[in-house]
Amino acid sequence: MGIASLIGYIFLILLIIGTILVILTDEDGDSGKKIAWIIVVVLVPVIGVLCYIVFGLNPRRSKEYERYSRMFHEEFSKYSGQKPYGKLFGEHNREKIREGYRELSVLLSHSNGTTVTDCNNVEIITSGKRKFEALVHDLENATDHIHMEYFYFRKDDGSRKIKEILMRKAREGVKVRFIHENIANIDISPRYYNEMKKAGVEVVKFTNSRFSLLRLSARLNYRDHRKIVVIDGKIGYTGGMNIGDDYFVRWRDTHMRITGNAVYALQYSFLYSFCSSGGRIPDNFHEMFPEHDSGQKRYELVQIVPDQPVDRWPVLHMGTVWTVQHSRQYIYIQTPYFVPPEPLLQALKSSALKGADVRVMIPHKADLPYMNLANKSYYSECLEAGIRIFEKKGNFIHSKTIVSDDYLSVIGSANMDYRSLELNYEINAYIFNEDTAVRNKEIFIKDLEECDEITYDVWKKRPWYLKLGQALVKLFAPLL
Repeated sequence: MGIASLIGYIFLILLIIGTILVILTDEDGDSGKKIAWIIVVVLVPVIGVLCYIVFGLNPRRSKEYERYSRMFHEEFSKYSGQKPYGKLFGEHNREKIREGYRELSVLLSHSNGTTVTDCNNVEIITSGKRKFEALVHDLENATDHIHMEYFYFRKDDGSRKIKEILMRKAREGVKVRFIHENIANIDISPRYYNEMKKAGVEVVKFTNSRFSLLRLSARLNYRDHRKIVVIDGKIGYTGGMNIGDDYFVRWRDTHMRITGNAVYALQYSFLYSFCSSGGRIPDNFHEMFPEHDSGQKRYELVQIVPDQPVDRWPVLHMGTVWTVQHSRQYIYIQTPYFVPPEPLLQALKSSALKGADVRVMIPHKADLPYMNLANKSYYSECLEAGIRIFEKKGNFIHSKTIVSDDYLSVIGSANMDYRSLELNYEINAYIFNEDTAVRNKEIFIKDLEECDEITYDVWKKRPWYLKLGQALVKLFAPLL
């Protein structure tokens, strides 16, 4: 072995050891995720190290992100006006939540500080056709501003219709601001967005690339998976549906149309993303938070919870674990991707073992081939613990919902996997209301009509090669 080869070999060994030490000393890292990264680094050293630098670095202790968040909050408190600020960050509504759930609201407020809001009217939308028609109607009637933030914004028929409305409203003088996710829409030509800009739409690409630390990871790994629309500060949309014909026509998904004070929280989250991605807003943005009509027919308590990998605490993961652990009678979950991090997996199993009716509904066939193996790799231990698993046939189910004990509903953008709960920018709505929970439970039970239940006795008899494939995929589940 020559001197150059020896030096290269020693350098490679030191690089592997150094990377493993960085992985092991990450104070917030999940042990399963650490093991997966160590395996990758050892098996394919150079590629593994590069992948860890791009995809594995933990930003939750970054002072730069923390500083920017604090600065934005200070600017908001200065210019938003006393009433919107009080609605978003006051604690007066917490006493209206059922006593056993108030601590959950406190936990969830550790995202961006926003708390539970009252006087909300929530329409749960389970039809893509209904979402498209309602959204078109509300966009057409916008008079002041339209704010839109989406993971996917496609180039198919439904998407072009929405795009044309946005451009026309901008020409009419409505202020239209639009955030598109960077990597997810990489196949969309810049010309598509330039047409919007020429019409007067303020388009920004979500990257958070302004920060020097973790810039590469922020750009490539931390995806903006949110779906947000705010119209005139009075109407909000959020949930699982992106802009595209898969969501408008082909898939089964769940979304919400919200009026009331929760729209303030959607607006706050959008403005933070817009500014952190390089957008500019006027100092008088208190006009984006108009007074809401108090004559609501329903008064749901809603807490909008944005989560992002640069926040100190993964509140959506923690909130999901809390919800599972505190379920008494039942907890019903719909998710297209079921790759639960270890704390959530243990919570699900312990909830079933203590006697709660725990049901998980996932697609019979995932839209991503490798996710079929990943989803099923958790079946054995879940079924053995008494968790009931249902695979939905027919239209692919993209819905991300939780309902528990006829009181708490969760509807949003976060899947039940590592990427959503640890890496993505997500947003969920926690709804503390009996009627909404009953409605959400009815939707789940209705979907059961198109499901096959997977039983443990049958599952144990699957072919050996499927068992092997699922076991191998499970090793890398934290990296999916």
